Amino acid sequence: MNGIVVFGAGGRAGRAAVGQALARGHRVTAVVRHPGGHADLAVPGVRLVAGDVTDARHVAEHARGHHAAIAAVFDPGTPPEVFYPAAAGALRDGLAAAGTGRLVAVGLASVLPDGSGTPLMDTPGYPQEYRGFYLAHAAGTQVLTGAGGDLDWLVLSPAGDFDHGGEPVGRYRVAAADASSRITYADFAAALLDEAETPTRHRTHLGVEAY
Repeated sequence: MNGIVVFGAGGRAGRAAVGQALARGHRVTAVVRHPGGHADLAVPGVRLVAGDVTDARHVAEHARGHHAAIAAVFDPGTPPEVFYPAAAGALRDGLAAAGTGRLVAVGLASVLPDGSGTPLMDTPGYPQEYRGFYLAHAAGTQVLTGAGGDLDWLVLSPAGDFDHGGEPVGRYRVAAADASSRITYADFAAALLDEAETPTRHRTHLGVEAY
């Protein structure tokens, strides 16, 4: 069994993951809500499909035959406190049903501890207007944390934020949360694929940064 399935393939992190997987020679299934809006993803080597990441049956259908899944999901039409736990539960159950043993999900630095052990969202000056969104991501991770079974999962996030306009440097490292830290989507996608191909960290949430 081989191949990578990317849930949320239409977003910036998802697209970067699809590109990185293709560059490494993987067979890729790209799952989006509305394929008609992402026709440019339908290139040789990519199967573009419609799917609902909160539905375990859809997850199982699209993950079957793939050795790893990447989830870079977001739904502006659903309250985040509903969406992220539901997506985590469906990924947990659907991947188990499909026999897909590895999940690498994109998380948020906001809930990671900084060098002193303080969650980034609780450090002085950190923006609080999106705190509900931060906590919703954390609730999704908690669903995975409480899961039994054989799913080997990892939540990976920038240690700070994405560098939207910079050039990839071709290297990254695991780092504590730091609001000033940045990583390009391309370098982040390399971290996602590295962990999907050859898992080194398990059942935890880590931050990565370029250096």
